[in-house]
Amino acid sequence: MAARTVHKAAIPIQNPNAIKPVESNGIIHDGEGSPSAKSQAPSDASPTRASAAADHPSSTVAPVVEVPRPYAPKPANTWQSLDMGGVGIKNIPKTSGLFAFTFLTNLYLNHNALQGVPPEISKLRHLELLDLSGNALQTIPPELGMLVSLKELYLFDNQLINLPPQLGTLHQLQTLGIEGNPLEPSLKMIVQKDGTPALISYLRDSCPIPSPPPDRHWKHFVGQVERESTPSDESFSLLCYNILCERCATERLYGYTPSWALQWEYRKELILTEIVNQNADFACMQEVDNAQYEEYFQKTLAEHDYEGVYWPKSRYKMMSETERRLVDGCAIFYKASKYTLVEKHLIEYSAVAMQRTDFKKTDDMFNRVLGKDHIAVVALLENKETGTRLIVANTHLHWDPAFRDVKLVQAALLVDEVEKIAHNFAKYPPRLPPTSSSAVGTATTPTAGENNASSRPPPLYSDAYKIPLVICGDFNSVPESGVYEFLSNGIVPPDHEDFMSHLYGKYTSEGIRHRLGLKSAYAAAGEFPMTNFTPSFKGHIDYIWYSTANLSVTSVLGEVDPNYLDKVVGFPNAHFPSDHLCIASEFRVRTPREPQPARPPPVFPEPSRVHA
Repeated sequence: MAARTVHKAAIPIQNPNAIKPVESNGIIHDGEGSPSAKSQAPSDASPTRASAAADHPSSTVAPVVEVPRPYAPKPANTWQSLDMGGVGIKNIPKTSGLFAFTFLTNLYLNHNALQGVPPEISKLRHLELLDLSGNALQTIPPELGMLVSLKELYLFDNQLINLPPQLGTLHQLQTLGIEGNPLEPSLKMIVQKDGTPALISYLRDSCPIPSPPPDRHWKHFVGQVERESTPSDESFSLLCYNILCERCATERLYGYTPSWALQWEYRKELILTEIVNQNADFACMQEVDNAQYEEYFQKTLAEHDYEGVYWPKSRYKMMSETERRLVDGCAIFYKASKYTLVEKHLIEYSAVAMQRTDFKKTDDMFNRVLGKDHIAVVALLENKETGTRLIVANTHLHWDPAFRDVKLVQAALLVDEVEKIAHNFAKYPPRLPPTSSSAVGTATTPTAGENNASSRPPPLYSDAYKIPLVICGDFNSVPESGVYEFLSNGIVPPDHEDFMSHLYGKYTSEGIRHRLGLKSAYAAAGEFPMTNFTPSFKGHIDYIWYSTANLSVTSVLGEVDPNYLDKVVGFPNAHFPSDHLCIASEFRVRTPREPQPARPPPVFPEPSRVHA
């Protein structure tokens, strides 16, 4: 249990912009007002952070454990600590300007006459130290649990009888001062016996489950009248979901999540429910464990008319049978009654890079690309009813923002390989049209393609770019990244900043380009504020890309209720089994234009006929 002696590191409220070094309670501050003692961010070289980063699953930032907020360059007169202790404050109104100081890392409100703290204190998300000692507090707001950066919380000498279980999300809290309160003895015992982390874990796992968010609604880009007036148009839906593999769902990485909510037995049911409820024609998942694919998803989704294509990441080749079960990979499930799998392909980025002659003499390729075992899975399919072909690719790119160049290279390799696969697919002859007996269902059993046009002959594909294409996955790249720019614009110059001055053969001598004409399915609605949500990162990194020449988006699955998101610190939680959101889109297939027959030469009437 923390002693009452609290070392302060704050600029007094009377002089918040002091430039010269100030000594406060024995701690020296530099000219920027940042404390020079323990309140500073931990070093990036920390062994704990290094080990956590090594197996961080998928987000674009370092693991959530012991992660300081990023510090941007600051002007000379900057302060991050505020001391309002001992000035007789009786009340802090909800509209106080204090809550606009969201940059604060240290706040001292000790030895005042406060009887309550407004919930708006949760706006100070960067706080690492909060001192509320020596007041008249009988309760503290549950919203304090939103301050997930807190490392020190001092509540000495108040009138607290209990602590809100919502404080269980304070997974980085190292010191909790509770002496001098008539606190519930069982809580005191936990702190005295096992320390602050044990109490936080107890509060986290015993916290009541909050109300679930409202259902996510679909955003439609085509009006209902138009949809109903063209029922014969061929369409399909696709879902993309990084489900968070079992190996990475640990308390070390997700310390704010109840331990029971991290258990695979709990999460797998939520994942399955999401997939089944959306009932998409295609379900593309990342971070699917080898064992979970074989023992759970393949069997359970078969009951819902799905068949699958799956490959684990490349590292499984060098592992024992037992270890292979825990290797994650990418899976594509498709409605077996509607589609036929023509071919399946595995793209191993490191292997493809090795085969490129222009990469062989590149040190950066050996040092940065080859060490990553990320993959893509590609399925070539045909609609059983119409013969329409479709290419679906599912990938998971590298997560680390320090390797933006690797992500861009992986995206370029992916597109290069998909183009080759599409060119070969276009050469296949069209399948025979269905017979009358197979094209028509019974009175009670409609055919799989009842909502699609089936009277026309199978389409002909003169080249690769005529075949509808969807590339989806966890790209670990925000919309401002080089990966997004490349996929959406089709070109990136050789000196793009995301290459980070590394050398990758023709990619960095001539630039990278493609002719697939891709667009993000969510671009029309504006990309989501986030598809990945943790306390240390919140951003859009999952995408569904489609070929605009032969597909159009009719709707996308909408956002999670913002009011719900304002009350949670991150995913996974009791309602969301992964740190990623499921995204989904519906597409309409544009039928390839049949080549027009050549016009016959003009026939001019004979002179005699003209006269006649």
